[in-house]
Amino acid sequence: MAQDKVWKVVQWATGNVGSRALRMVAKHPRMELVGLWVSSPDKVGRDAGELCGLADTGVKATNAIEAILALDADCVLYMPQGTDYDALCALLASGKNVVTTRGDFHHPPMMDPARRERIEEACARGGTSIYSTGSSPGFVTEALAIPLLSLQRRHDLLTIDEYADVSSRDSPDMLFRIMGFAAPMAPFDHRRAEHLKGDFGSSLAQLAAAIGLPADEIEAAGELSAARTDVEIAAGRVPAGTVGAMRTTITCKHRGRPILQFRANWYVTPDIEHEWNLRESGWRSSTEGDTPVKLDIYFPISEENYAAYTPGLTAHRPINAVPAVCVAEPGIRTTVDLPQVVPLFG
Repeated sequence: MAQDKVWKVVQWATGNVGSRALRMVAKHPRMELVGLWVSSPDKVGRDAGELCGLADTGVKATNAIEAILALDADCVLYMPQGTDYDALCALLASGKNVVTTRGDFHHPPMMDPARRERIEEACARGGTSIYSTGSSPGFVTEALAIPLLSLQRRHDLLTIDEYADVSSRDSPDMLFRIMGFAAPMAPFDHRRAEHLKGDFGSSLAQLAAAIGLPADEIEAAGELSAARTDVEIAAGRVPAGTVGAMRTTITCKHRGRPILQFRANWYVTPDIEHEWNLRESGWRSSTEGDTPVKLDIYFPISEENYAAYTPGLTAHRPINAVPAVCVAEPGIRTTVDLPQVVPLFG
């Protein structure tokens, strides 16, 4: 890789994470923002800098994929809410590598065979590669897990706990209507667990295959726990006896034995009826084997700055992965087969 290489990058979508990525690419010392795709007609024609809180960049937003395809670009940071396989195949076939926060490409063997074939053919035509990553899944389920497991010669179980205290989020619709906090206690909606199973199950399955214990079964389960007392959070009131916490567990098994699991612990109060040992937001990774370790990660940020902080957790690793993906062999790449992602600060 040339030491003075400047990577030409297109940002695709400007949601919460996409806007953070856009700002970081525009400020990156070794990247040049050359294009911006947006879904909202209201953003079309506006300068990229205006859309991410910077001075004008000279790059105008477009929702025409033809305009993006015509650009001379090394990579597209693809961060929409859904995956458009037609658009992705067109981007890859046009010679543009893709790094995405969409979780569809963590473990190619688990992809729909027809979709996988389309993507691989587009990569072959364009001489390009595509890589799914982010913070969770991605960093914590793959990039961090690999060095922890490298300390062992007998592996029993890796457990990754994610803790998310959402009490400071002033988003009543998301917390109460969509997620179901403050709702009467009822059986867990298994569809929620199945939703997480797609991204996290494939990410863990990538790791399982890499360590020689391929997952032959992936389970998804969920639990709810009630708040013990009334609590006031930023979004409103959570009465005692209603949903105060939820836990979703994705487990990969090899020959009937659990080997990898991810637990999403989301809560609005730690004072709940179950002993889940909730702690402040972050991750805990625990290995069980002949050399067990436990690693706790916290986010040392004030509550008032939390909303501005969290998008970077997801947006920054894809940006840092651009150079490695651009020089990788064509095809669907994974954390296991890519070199270590090393950030460029100068």
